[in-house]
Amino acid sequence: MSETELPILYSFRRCPYAMRARMALLCAGIRVKLREVRLKEKPLEMLEISPKGSVPVLQLPDGQVIDESLEIMIFAADTCDSQNELDVHRCFSEDHFNLIRDNDSMFVHHLNRYKYASWHDGADPMEHRDSAQMYLQGLENILMSQPYLAGDRMGFVDVAIAPFVRQFSMPEPKWFVEMPQQRVVAWLNDFVTSELFATAMVKYDQWTPDSPVEYFPKDQ
Repeated sequence: MSETELPILYSFRRCPYAMRARMALLCAGIRVKLREVRLKEKPLEMLEISPKGSVPVLQLPDGQVIDESLEIMIFAADTCDSQNELDVHRCFSEDHFNLIRDNDSMFVHHLNRYKYASWHDGADPMEHRDSAQMYLQGLENILMSQPYLAGDRMGFVDVAIAPFVRQFSMPEPKWFVEMPQQRVVAWLNDFVTSELFATAMVKYDQWTPDSPVEYFPKDQ
């Protein structure tokens, strides 16, 4: 595929929404021109196509713009046959959709007030840690009978949720690895030590209009 036929992905390496979009594109074998941005210095080129100013933003060769991470994941999964690693048709049951919905709403709400309590007036980080942990107990219950959230292999649901659980593990790493939800701890460790995660987290220089074209994944 020529350079002009490749999608453009605006991304920020550490953002969990961008992480899951990059991993979905990897699983689907979709190569993109990657533009790594800094959220304090958002490029005008990105804001022109997605005024909300958050990543990820995927611009397809025909000009279509997808600027929600979950929609990018679904686009990636649907671009491949149903046997790809994400296998959205197998993994996207109503129960799995509810897991992702609760992650993106309730869990992220408490995660932000636990990890960034100083940004939220009056937020008690321990109260929000405990509330977020209740969501993790739901994941723990699923993982009691299977290694991944949708069965015997990593799939769409794991990729959608794990980047946020990784964020939750960061403020108190020792507490996290010792918490009662030990299957969640093992599941996250499997995720962050995977080749998929390592490839998705390769560093890129900040993009400017004068930057050389960078491809994701880099080696192909």
